[in-house]
Amino acid sequence: MATQPTCRKRPPRPRGAASSQAIQDLEFIRETLRNAGSFTAVPGWGAVALGATALLAAWLAAPFAGTRTWLLLWVGEAVVAGSIGAATMARKARATGSPLLSGPGRKFLVSCLPAMVAGALLTAVLFRAGLQGMLPAVWLLLYGAAVVSGGAQSVDAVPVMGLSFMFLGAVALFSPASWGNGFMAAGFGGLHLVFGGVIARKYGG
Repeated sequence: MATQPTCRKRPPRPRGAASSQAIQDLEFIRETLRNAGSFTAVPGWGAVALGATALLAAWLAAPFAGTRTWLLLWVGEAVVAGSIGAATMARKARATGSPLLSGPGRKFLVSCLPAMVAGALLTAVLFRAGLQGMLPAVWLLLYGAAVVSGGAQSVDAVPVMGLSFMFLGAVALFSPASWGNGFMAAGFGGLHLVFGGVIARKYGG
């Protein structure tokens, strides 16, 4: 009489291994969703502060248009504005739980960087060549390009603000050089105030 083949049962999966795998799967899903999200820590009130300091810088720089003093005043404003922007962005990132150096935050910063570096290099070259009258247009265009690039990872108001800067820079490019300081006030002052207020109201400060 033939013997029936014995069926071996699959050994049960250790409960600890299944639990560990589930945790890893959840972490992977969370990380994927985090990287696919938008960077919402753009500080609206920080942008308002940038606008206020830019208007002050424009007022101080107006009598020195076309001189080294004018350039130094605006470079100083850039340092002040960068410090305010970094501090308020870090504060909002902590409040909203949006990490700055990973996920959408990292993409936002990396996207902004090339145009900012290009602006710094062109500043030195144009001033040395005696073409400082072109600096307001170049700054507005490249700052706008940086904001548009970074804004692809952020809320809708951010790329719109960047496009507004680029439009103003394009107008400045074909306008008399004597209007440059006014364009700086309108862009870095006025546009920051307007869009900063919009971002603060719609996206929580």
